[in-house]
Amino acid sequence: MGRGAYALARVAVVVRAPAGWLWWPGVLAAGVGVLVPGLTGRRIGVLAGAALFLIAAAVAFLVRRGRYLELARAASRAGKSVFLQDRAVTVRARRRALRWWLLLAFLAAVGSSAAVPAAAGMLQAGIGAGLWAKALWLGRWERANDVLLWVRTEWVARGKPAGKGVSAYQTTGMVAGDAGPGGARRGRATAAAR
Repeated sequence: MGRGAYALARVAVVVRAPAGWLWWPGVLAAGVGVLVPGLTGRRIGVLAGAALFLIAAAVAFLVRRGRYLELARAASRAGKSVFLQDRAVTVRARRRALRWWLLLAFLAAVGSSAAVPAAAGMLQAGIGAGLWAKALWLGRWERANDVLLWVRTEWVARGKPAGKGVSAYQTTGMVAGDAGPGGARRGRATAAAR
C-alpha cells in the first residue's frame, strides 16, 4: 500500500453521497414534468418513468457488485499511520466532484418533460435509489464481517470506488470513523459511547 501517512474514505459513504442529490432533484423534476402535458401525454410519461425508475434502480444497485466483493474480500487491515476522513468531508468532496453532472442531469430531466413528462426525473430518482440500496448492501456486508471498508481518497478522486484505479480496500473495526455500516451517520448515543 505504500509507506507514510495517507487518508482513507469510507466506501459506503462514497457510494451513498450522490444518492440524495439524484433522488430529490429527480423527484422534483418528475413533479414538474407531471405539470407539463408533453408530446406523449402525462400517462405515457409516468408509465415510462416508472419503468425507467425500476430499471435504473436495479442497474445502479447491481453494477460492479462483483468488483466490490472482490475488493472487500481481499482487503487488508488499515495501518496506524492512516487518517480516517470524516463522513461530512467525504460527502462534500464527492458531491463537489459530481456537482456539474448532477446539475446537468436535473436540467436535462426538467427539459425532457416537454417531450415525455416525468420520465427522466423518475430515471434520475431511480439511480439515486439504487445507489442508496447499494450502500445499504455494503452495510450488511460490513456487519456480517464485523469490519468497515475504506478506500484511499486519491483513488476515489480519480473515479469510482470500485473502478479500475482502485487496487485495494482497507478495513478497520466497527467503531472507527464517524459513519456507521452503510455510510449513514452514527447515532449520538453510539458516537458518545466511542
